[in-house]
Amino acid sequence: MSETLQSMIAGTAGLSVAAVMALFLTILREPVDVGWAGRERTVRLFLVGVAAQCTHFLEEFVTRFQVRFPALLGLPAWSENFFVCFNLAWLTIWILSAIGLQMRFRIALFPIWFFAIAAIMNGIAHPALAILAGGYFPGLITSPVVGVLGVLLWLNLQALTRWSA
Repeated sequence: MSETLQSMIAGTAGLSVAAVMALFLTILREPVDVGWAGRERTVRLFLVGVAAQCTHFLEEFVTRFQVRFPALLGLPAWSENFFVCFNLAWLTIWILSAIGLQMRFRIALFPIWFFAIAAIMNGIAHPALAILAGGYFPGLITSPVVGVLGVLLWLNLQALTRWSA
């Protein structure tokens, strides 16, 4: 396996943990009928979070997260193409899942749970990375906003679902 591929896999491993957690929550929690207004409120909050994530991604890209983060782990830099395509793919999935949630597709909860968990992780990880780096680290400015929106979305998802019997 090439060093670059190893870098991409190792560097995104934290997101794999978030995905497993989201999968379990999607399977183990079932939607409750909160009515159109409850779903709409969650969708609006989620889309605000996705917009904040777009800003966060832009900050990361401009300040070279794709170089600095792998380097912090002792790994080769990610290509700009990988970094952009990876982020755009998730943004697309998240927008489609907002539509899916409005249409009451349970599977749409998986990417939304994933977003909430990853957003919370972002809000914690970027300040920690800045401390490790001894100063600004790419994504630091927008990460608290993304993190707070992740917590709010998590709370909305808790109200939108319940543990399966």
